Amino acid sequence: MAAGMVDISSKHSVDVTLTRLEELLRVRGIEVFAIVDHSGEAEKVGLKLAPTKLVIFGNPKAGTPLMQAAPSTAIDLPLKILVWEDSGGEVWVSYNSPEFLRERHGFPAELIANIAAEASLAEAASS
Repeated sequence: MAAGMVDISSKHSVDVTLTRLEELLRVRGIEVFAIVDHSGEAEKVGLKLAPTKLVIFGNPKAGTPLMQAAPSTAIDLPLKILVWEDSGGEVWVSYNSPEFLRERHGFPAELIANIAAEASLAEAASS
């Protein structure tokens, strides 16, 4: 595990996990800004990469106060969840821990709740 990263094993394929995550975001009214299909882009240039997809999402009402308190937080917003398959075929859901982001940017502890949704989203999408 990389510093500040949380990795959760998924019971589903990358595509199923991604679909579950997108539905959870939709139901919660959280905007999906982009899905980056790293493995699909690799394939377009003749390279192989295990299924790897990045979901970029957020809510300006939650993120803006973080950037107001610590402008450098903008480098890590919108939030991201990575859904990927390792070399053994296991699927993972990964994200930056809110505590790591708070330490990195120094925003007030009471604002950590603004980015705490990643944990529940990752858990629900992977189970």
